[in-house]
Amino acid sequence: MPPRTSNTADPARTPAEPRPVLRVAVLADSDTRWKWGALTARRLTAGADERDARPVEVSGLLLRGRATPTPRQLAEVGEVGIEAEKVREVTAVEFLHTVRDEGYDVVVLALVGGGVQAMLHGLAALDLTRRPVIVTGYVGVVYEKLADGLLLRHGADVVLANSAHDAERFRAVYEGVGADASAVTEAALPFLGGAPYRAEEGRDTVVFAAQPSVPASRADRTYLLRRLVEHARLHPRREVLLKLRSKPGEHTTHIEELPYQKLAQKVPGGLPPNFRLVYGHMGEVLDRTDLLVTVSSTAALESLHRRIPTAVLTDLGVREPLGNHHFVGSGLLTSWDRLDGGYRPRPDGRWLSGQGVAADGSYSAAYDTARAKVAELLADGQLPPLAPYYTPATAPGYLPGILARHHLAPDGTPLPGAAAPQGTGRVRGAVRETVRNAARGAYRHGVQRVAPVIRRMGEL
Repeated sequence: MPPRTSNTADPARTPAEPRPVLRVAVLADSDTRWKWGALTARRLTAGADERDARPVEVSGLLLRGRATPTPRQLAEVGEVGIEAEKVREVTAVEFLHTVRDEGYDVVVLALVGGGVQAMLHGLAALDLTRRPVIVTGYVGVVYEKLADGLLLRHGADVVLANSAHDAERFRAVYEGVGADASAVTEAALPFLGGAPYRAEEGRDTVVFAAQPSVPASRADRTYLLRRLVEHARLHPRREVLLKLRSKPGEHTTHIEELPYQKLAQKVPGGLPPNFRLVYGHMGEVLDRTDLLVTVSSTAALESLHRRIPTAVLTDLGVREPLGNHHFVGSGLLTSWDRLDGGYRPRPDGRWLSGQGVAADGSYSAAYDTARAKVAELLADGQLPPLAPYYTPATAPGYLPGILARHHLAPDGTPLPGAAAPQGTGRVRGAVRETVRNAARGAYRHGVQRVAPVIRRMGEL
């Protein structure tokens, strides 16, 4: 695929007059990706480039699906600069209509790879005279489906990499298939922050950052919970917290079939008094953390950024499905046995420097390149047509299915009946919303209750 050319090379094109307000839309499909997308939008427009000092207006949109965050989850994400009550839920087709009608300057696609690909084709099919700059990327550590996820994101104007390490890998994938890699832009995780770690006399807090789908099996999750409880019993003066992402019935970026809350109800002898389950904004929990323990959560990078002692568990092995293989060479890999005995890992400085953790104080400049790139694209005025790597010609057995899941035809146009109904009134709208909520609840019940039972029956 030939590289995309800049508009500035075409004398027939002239930049359009900028709008009085820089309008940005964030489309997200889960609580974590909402946090990433909203904060990324702020990072890209904060201290705007000298060429574009317009006031910024950010709109929040949630893509309707199994993981659409609840109001509670939105509130617990923390401060992202967009009030939760002003965020609205949309279908893919409703989103495309919104972009067509609202005239955004920048769109941040904080979606799973298939969602990004569908929106790219849907936006291309709009054939807008003046289209927005499209930005996408990853919420955290990219430890699986690297090629698949990247190629599904290809076609965006900016594909953000969270570290120098990721940027190198991303470019290698694109160049390896003959795709234009110029969109890859090094940045960092947008939600790193908080005060550097300082030990406090009398405080001794260990936090285990749980993940919805890692590990997946009941035996492994029960094991981790048991070791955490045993750690609390071994150290009765230590506060031991199990940091949870969601409450039962809520969904996050990944499906959680076996919530720790339910497993905790069956702990023999009950939970010790110095052990607690906590929710809330991770940054607030890290404010009082003296040791962060996880299997492979992105919380480890937040913790490292603040120089909080951090441990990545090897108890279940160092394996790709667990994601802890990403931390090979970090100096953080250890086991519960060693942590019980008082061991505290020390991170490898060279590993940290390549991971976008920016514990050296360079974080304030991490988004400078990306911000300048977006400003340059906006200054062009008229961008070239979106050109994803996957097309009906290059991936005829793959792309149509991805688009169909979002009610789009192979050419990116809405399928018959997929268009947002007009003039249905408040009553019918309320009825539709009630039905959608009921359907989502039934789906979650099926995932968390029915599916595990069926699997257990199959193992008999």
